[in-house]
Formats: sequence, structure tokens, C-alpha cells
Amino acid sequence: MISRVIVSFIALSFVLPAFAAGDAAVGKGKSQVCAGCHGADGNATIPNYPKLAGQHANYLVKQMQAFKSGKRNDAIMKGQVANLNEQDMQDLAAYFASQKTTVGAATDKAKRELGERLYRGGNETKGISACMACHGPTGTGNEPAGFPALSGQNEAYTVKSLTDYRAGKIRAFDDKDDYGKIMRDIAKRMYDEEIEAVAHYISGLN
Repeated sequence: MISRVIVSFIALSFVLPAFAAGDAAVGKGKSQVCAGCHGADGNATIPNYPKLAGQHANYLVKQMQAFKSGKRNDAIMKGQVANLNEQDMQDLAAYFASQKTTVGAATDKAKRELGERLYRGGNETKGISACMACHGPTGTGNEPAGFPALSGQNEAYTVKSLTDYRAGKIRAFDDKDDYGKIMRDIAKRMYDEEIEAVAHYISGLN
């Protein structure tokens, strides 16, 4: 299982498209419409919404494209991106990528310890790969390969994301959705307790 993830990781790093750089200063002006859910600087205070601050620009552009095309399904986001052109997406992504992510405390000792074991070592018996194999030891992700940053992400949002993957819901990555396949394969092996623990640990990871 771990070897398959690493092979996929290497392959994906060569197939992701390159995006032109956006203008963060321009993106800041365009980001006001995003603030209600994601916070003025991309640090969402509403638990069910993701933090965008510090996320890789390429990843953010890919998600906005997917919402607009309908590949990733969310009624609120589809409406938000409907009138965005490619340059708007690039500018917004550049702005949020330039912001610093706030990190939580992850104060539940039992959850934090279980989450750390899974994040750093996985569970070979259950075929659960270590999260850090793709997302890095401190959750910074891997921009060239398209793996998103996870550090400090809202706990409730990470739980929702992993639960969605476990249910087989598609999340955008590339035309073949290879990242989604990897994540669905991992999440389907995880109990609720494990998902909650990993999400708790990630909320305080930096």
C-alpha cells in the first residue's frame, strides 16, 4: 500500500499542469466575497469551512476550476466561482497562498497521540498509509505533485473531507482524479475514531 502511494506520488508530480502566477495584491481586493466563509485572510473561523491561508496556489486554482466545471460539487462554491475567469482564480490563489495559516492547539491528548501515530506511521495492518508520505512531516504538502498543505486545517473540515472520501465522493485533482483514488482507498479503511484523531492532530500540526 505504501509503495503504491509513493509510485503514484512520483507519477503525479510529472502530469500536473503549470499555472501562470497570479497577483496577490489584486487577489486581496477580489477576496472580499470569500471572507464570509473563509475569513478575510483565509483563516476560516467557521469550523466546517476550510482554511485557505498558506495553501498552494496551484491546488486552489485546480479546486476553483473544478467547482466551476461541476467536477467538484458544492452549491455555494459553484455560485461563487461562476463569474470568475482564469485570471481571477490565479489572483485569488496567489493572495491566499501568501497568507499565514493559524494553527490550533490540539489539546485532546488521546486524540492527538492516535492522530500522530497514523499521520506519521500509518497502520500497515489495515493498509493505511502515513499521511506525511504525501503531505510532509509538518503538513506543508507538496506543491509540484499537487498534494495540499494540511497544517492547521480546521478539524471539522478535515473530518468532513475524510468522511466524504470514505463515502466515495469525488474531490478534484486531475482529469483522472488520481489523488482522489489514493485518498478514497485510505479513508475507506479508517474508523470514525481514526478520522477524528487525524483531523485533531492536523489542526495543531506545524
